[in-house]
Amino acid sequence: MGLIGRILGAPAATTAIGQAATGVAEVFTPNATKKMQAAHDAYIAALGEYGAEFQYVRDGWFDRFVNGLNRLPRPALALGTLGLFVYAMIDPDSFSRRMIGLNHVPDPLWWLLAAIVGFYFGAREAHYFRTGRPVMVAPSEPAAPGAPGGENAALDAWRQRQDR
Repeated sequence: MGLIGRILGAPAATTAIGQAATGVAEVFTPNATKKMQAAHDAYIAALGEYGAEFQYVRDGWFDRFVNGLNRLPRPALALGTLGLFVYAMIDPDSFSRRMIGLNHVPDPLWWLLAAIVGFYFGAREAHYFRTGRPVMVAPSEPAAPGAPGGENAALDAWRQRQDR
């Protein structure tokens, strides 16, 4: 039987038919194994990115000091804003005098302050964006071979329905 099968090419034909059926089935329903593998690869890539955040090599005391200073502005702005609310409740008269004083600051000076703060935080975000690891994407399978060039009546009918 093995000799007849080799002569007729039955195993190769059966394999080709099975692969074709699998390819056609994957057009309509996603391959669950490949979907799970892609989700796993994305999960591992995310874990790698999170882990890389904590693998900082500290060079010396000065670097640690400067890194600590770089982390101060955001909490200082947040806590300072909350402090303004507390200050307004404790001493409303003094708070209103200070706010009236801020009202006398010219607009170009506010624009300069906004540019400085914006560039500071923007530069920090750009730094983290540049030094971050690239997102690893699961390799995609090659596209299934399409129908030979020519007319496709079903596709033409569908396009006509979409144009209405």
